Amino acid sequence: MRTRIKLWTAASCALVLGTGTAFAVVYGPNHHAGPQGNGAAYTPVGWKVTPAGRQAALGSLPTSTALSPDGRLLAVLDAGDATNEQMQVVDTRTGAVVDAFAYTSPEGVYAGVAFSKDGSRLYASGGGSEKIHVFDVAAGKVTKDSDIALPTKNPAGVAVNLYPAGLAVTPDGSRLVVADQLADAVSIVTVATGAVATVGVGHNPYAVALSPDGRTAYVSDQGSNTVDVLDVSGPAPVKARSVTVGTHPNREVVDPHTGTLYVANGDSDTISVIRRGTGVARTSFDLAPYRNAPVGSNPDGLALSADGRTLYVANSGNNDIDVVHVSSGRVEGMIPTGWYPTSVTVSSDGRKLFVTNAKGLGAGPNDAGGGPNPTQGDGYGTGNTYIGTMIDGTLSTISTPGTAQLNRYSRQVVSNDGFDERDKVREAVAANPVPDRIGASSPIKHVIYVVRENRTYDQEFGSLGKGNGDAALNLFGDDSAPNSRALERQYVTLDNFYADAEISAQGWNWSVGANSNPYVEQTWVGNYSGRNHPYDYEGGNLATAPNNDPLDAYIWDRLADKGVSFRNYGFYESDNVLNTGSTGGPDPRLAANTDPHFYGWDLAVPDSSGTFAGPNEAHARIDEWQKEFSQYVANGDLPKVELLRLPNDHTATTRLGAPTPQAYVADNDYALGRLVDTVSHSAYWSSTAIFVVEDDAQDGPDHVDAHRTTAEVISPYTRTGKVDSTFYSTVSMLRTIELLVGIKPLTQFDASATPMFNAFTPRPDFAPYSAIKPAASVLTAVNGAGAPLSVQTSKMDYTQEDRLNDQLANLAIWESVKGTGSPYPGAQHHVFPGPGPADAAGTGALSGSDN
Repeated sequence: MRTRIKLWTAASCALVLGTGTAFAVVYGPNHHAGPQGNGAAYTPVGWKVTPAGRQAALGSLPTSTALSPDGRLLAVLDAGDATNEQMQVVDTRTGAVVDAFAYTSPEGVYAGVAFSKDGSRLYASGGGSEKIHVFDVAAGKVTKDSDIALPTKNPAGVAVNLYPAGLAVTPDGSRLVVADQLADAVSIVTVATGAVATVGVGHNPYAVALSPDGRTAYVSDQGSNTVDVLDVSGPAPVKARSVTVGTHPNREVVDPHTGTLYVANGDSDTISVIRRGTGVARTSFDLAPYRNAPVGSNPDGLALSADGRTLYVANSGNNDIDVVHVSSGRVEGMIPTGWYPTSVTVSSDGRKLFVTNAKGLGAGPNDAGGGPNPTQGDGYGTGNTYIGTMIDGTLSTISTPGTAQLNRYSRQVVSNDGFDERDKVREAVAANPVPDRIGASSPIKHVIYVVRENRTYDQEFGSLGKGNGDAALNLFGDDSAPNSRALERQYVTLDNFYADAEISAQGWNWSVGANSNPYVEQTWVGNYSGRNHPYDYEGGNLATAPNNDPLDAYIWDRLADKGVSFRNYGFYESDNVLNTGSTGGPDPRLAANTDPHFYGWDLAVPDSSGTFAGPNEAHARIDEWQKEFSQYVANGDLPKVELLRLPNDHTATTRLGAPTPQAYVADNDYALGRLVDTVSHSAYWSSTAIFVVEDDAQDGPDHVDAHRTTAEVISPYTRTGKVDSTFYSTVSMLRTIELLVGIKPLTQFDASATPMFNAFTPRPDFAPYSAIKPAASVLTAVNGAGAPLSVQTSKMDYTQEDRLNDQLANLAIWESVKGTGSPYPGAQHHVFPGPGPADAAGTGALSGSDN
């Protein structure tokens, strides 16, 4: 309903892909992800971060803020994957953190924080700890009071997990209205007695906002597309109706003058406007950064100016604050922020904006002392080296910009996010096997997309002998990864490739959906740190689907839409059960194209036969794939796309009696070698490209950035032996696949990603590849009683890929390779100093976490 100002309306020309426009090479070999040492950074997708205003360090994953009524204090929730989640209190005059309240797992904070109207009390939601934290406020000082416990059983005695999220305080201060996110409910909590009254609402309720008189509550259903309207004038909430809004609504704000409600629709990139008393969202503001842009802005935090004329929107995907003129719905400009802004607050005098940036300036290297290592403990290292905890959030304090400054800021955002590439369009090479537009011809007719688990570039290719590697960090060499290393040498070496995720919960969404939405970004920590959140990130909950239509969000959906044939081997599958779709069952289109005999996540099943012994060898993954591939060859009907999961390079770290990390990696490596061997000796080799990537890089060290990972593109058209240092990431690989098979981008991120043109050559080499079998002594080795930290790692849960103690696992893998007691890496931060000392022991911080 509105257009951008002329400053950037034309900026989308080079990015409306699929229309015949050529592509832009955004970043070349001289850029790397992470902090740049000058107050700027590059995110793993290649977008630049140049935060406006004054920056201050916060803790891990700051997500929510509340301003005290007198404007002196800003309460900030750090809801990250760390030993101590915390609530920090910031002096708004100086920007300094004046107090912090830490919570060790299973205690924690999540999503909701609010002051009472008189400023005497402060409340914070406890998430998986099933309580509300209470604080007294007097003379600018905050002190802890007794928590309010929430029910853990319903009236019938059945266990419930309310998981309190957003909350609001009634004007008289006597009651709290709380969104119970995992119970699909809303509760009224009487502060004086702790009494709780609950009513059912929509799916995954998240944020709470009250009408000016406090009698009506609006609750956003983050797992759906509705806002629940409740009468909260009495001791128990009464649901009046639901209002349809955009997909996956996040935070809300009410205009205190008019009662108008604004809702940030995280996967629609819109703001719904609900006028008081109408019961319907009659207007929406479009936040797309350019004409016909796919989704990906991911609006989350909202704030209104005191006069109600200007709405500030924190776009977590675009790393900016949109400044929206309320009466027209027009975006007047954009303010650059740090990476992944989650909240925006206007100061009492309206002269400043406070913005929390969940990922600050990113990670940087995690190589000091060796980094995370699967041969020591659980494979993750300390909080200073584990990617899930080493990223510090930041607070930006920004002077409210006038028109001229806002225009300058807007130009910066356009440049940062690559929305102005029309003047730097790459002249597509006509002979390149990767077409420059959808529908163009290519000699590559078939794609095999392989996703593995959790390695960094240096961990496997550091001693490759070519590319930007650090040999001292190489844990898996030619003995345990002979095929991956040979393929990287013989085809194309990709030494500047990044996983767009920190961990697997995000990583799988990036790998198949080209985004990780706010639900995933802000709840995975509750699972990984042992704070009572389920792992629902690979299907099973439509809240995680990163697109406007949750039923059309993933690459297989787009293939089905276009009639492109595909076959699935293990994607979104664990224990041989598909997890996609809603709780009612799997995505029917994926299910119909899935090999039911191929095992997804299950560390008891080998990736290849002839590796570690066991009763499940008959279920070896690559053997099952090979059976079907042989039949396709015989019939001449190979699907255009194959999706293949090979998870065993994840390893079981040093668990007693399990294959060693080297054995698991060798098993995985041999499976990859056999796959390439099989295809390259078939009639389909001349028309096939095999893309291999890790879902994330959290299990190892890297001297460039903790997101840098292994990636391979294997085809007769990539057998060059050259090093390609173009800045690529997960979405670059997706974009290249999309171009080859003729489907449009999924989100803004793959739409703007640099396709992997430079990895290909128009002069193919059709020589086949012969797999290398690792030595039996490596393939059959098991962890004995003397394996580093085997007692501790044997107590961890390996039944799913996200339930381990990350720090302990990395330590165990490190010592397994380097030797017991080998010096272990510390952090190398190139951003703002952290708010306090790290937990060097790594104990208890990440129990239940992913590897």
